[in-house]
This record gives sequence, structure tokens and C-alpha cells, in this order.
Amino acid sequence: MTATEEGYTGPADLVFPTETIPVEVDLRGFFQPIDGRYHWYGRVAANEQVSTLVEAGTRGAVLRTPTGEAKATLTDPDPWQRYRVDGVSTPPFTTT
Repeated sequence: MTATEEGYTGPADLVFPTETIPVEVDLRGFFQPIDGRYHWYGRVAANEQVSTLVEAGTRGAVLRTPTGEAKATLTDPDPWQRYRVDGVSTPPFTTT
């Protein structure tokens, strides 16, 4: 990570309207002075339950880590079936 980049790697929960799924995540974030908001993003490790929900059209969830939670959007998977996740404003991890 760079000096201006913060993040979290470890266990988390994706809270969907119908269920909560434990996952592993790798997250990063930064403050964007142009819009005055914090932007965070990352990947959710391959998970069959997440794949099933996203493929069925569920793209929104709450991402919960041991230090916080935030609304998140999941997008298309990479070749290793890791879904990109992102959000704007308060991240689901501690920042300095």
C-alpha cells in the first residue's frame, strides 16, 4: 500500500437481504479530494454462495468486517471467480 492508501485483508461477512455469507476480502481505499468522499474497493475471494446470488441478480449487500460495515456493490468476477466489491463514504475498515 502507498502512504495515502489504506485497507483491510481478512475475514468479513456479506449481508444480503436473504442471508449472511462469511467471506475473505482484500480491500483498499482512498480519500478523493475532487468529490470530497472516501472511495473503497477490493475483491471477495471465490465463494460459491456469493456467485449464486450475484449471478441471480443480487448486486447490493452490506460488507461487515471486525471493525465496521458499509453498503457495497458487487460487480463481475475476475477469471478466478473473485468478485469486485466497492463503495463510497465510510469504509468497512478502520482508517487513520
